Amino acid sequence: MSRGIEATPAFGDLELRNEQPPAFAIIKSSRRHIVCSDVDYNSAFTMPTAMPKVKPAALSKELSEPLPEPPTFEGKPGVRSIAGDLGNEYAAPRLFPTTHLTSPRRVKGKVIIVTGANSLIGIGRASAHQFARHGARALYLCDYDASNLAMHKRELASLYPATEVHTRQFDAADEAAVKAVVGDALEAYGRLDVFFANAGISSGKVFWEEDAEGFMKVMRTNALSVFLAAKHGSLAMRKTSAEKPYPGGSIIGTASVAGLKSNAGPTDYSASKAAVVSLMQTCAYQLVGSGIRCNAVCPGLIETGMTKITYDAARARGSEKKIGQLNPLRRGGQPDEIARAVLFLASDESSYVNAQAWAVDGGLSGGMPFVPGKLA
Repeated sequence: MSRGIEATPAFGDLELRNEQPPAFAIIKSSRRHIVCSDVDYNSAFTMPTAMPKVKPAALSKELSEPLPEPPTFEGKPGVRSIAGDLGNEYAAPRLFPTTHLTSPRRVKGKVIIVTGANSLIGIGRASAHQFARHGARALYLCDYDASNLAMHKRELASLYPATEVHTRQFDAADEAAVKAVVGDALEAYGRLDVFFANAGISSGKVFWEEDAEGFMKVMRTNALSVFLAAKHGSLAMRKTSAEKPYPGGSIIGTASVAGLKSNAGPTDYSASKAAVVSLMQTCAYQLVGSGIRCNAVCPGLIETGMTKITYDAARARGSEKKIGQLNPLRRGGQPDEIARAVLFLASDESSYVNAQAWAVDGGLSGGMPFVPGKLA
């Protein structure tokens, strides 16, 4: 497609307008608008009778290639990033260049609590980086296992010195502990804006091998923790001050595609994640008129500490590229990809998004399992 050339009306009622940047054109007809990017004009008017045959192995090739290793911090790997960011020292080039269509400070001034933040390759850590990168005033990183929390704090302080980082070690299903960290945030900053309830575990057992105690342990960590975050987080978000004249906030619970459809995880895990979805939707309605939003993010297969055994086994067999083959993107996801969805839900950009279960899964939950080629 020629660039920088003014388009003129052509093809009857079809009109080409080059009012967008040169790489884009809008084809206007009496029936529809088609946005084309870097394509030949003529091809935009011709709809093929059949989709061209493409080898499945070539699909999403750029995104299925291994990500470059990020720089390390104190000998530990940094957060793998899927796209460039303003101020992101760990960014890796991807298929599409990043354009900055929104403010680079999407949670500026917000006070945020994150549970399940300890893992080196977890969604909690990746989300903390997104929050700090986008201007959070204060972060509370919390986990039952605190082995990496101090290192996370030092890393964030070195990269984003404007964000104050606090660490807390406690069980996210301990009501007194959750109430205490919320109280700490209110005492120090007079506000709480975001509670990302991300703590989670899985037994990995089939239901006939699970006992009642093990089942309830998973439910307690995965679902009760979200209930407590919503309960005490929402009470704090109702508080107003000179800096925050109106009540409001965002509560985000980590669910899973396993909470949306069957056969995506063990019974205890799936039941707990379905509970998270229901909790967020029910709490959103009970918080009517408060300005507090509750949403669940539902990751698909993401490379985290919980799925490390799957990824390690696939790499040992030389079958890593088969990971994610049941979704249309034909790849697994990265924690950073979930963190970006969480960042949106935490920001005011999602001010009309409420009581939703957002699947970030490469399309897995959107249909039947993806099978490249013929079905029969």
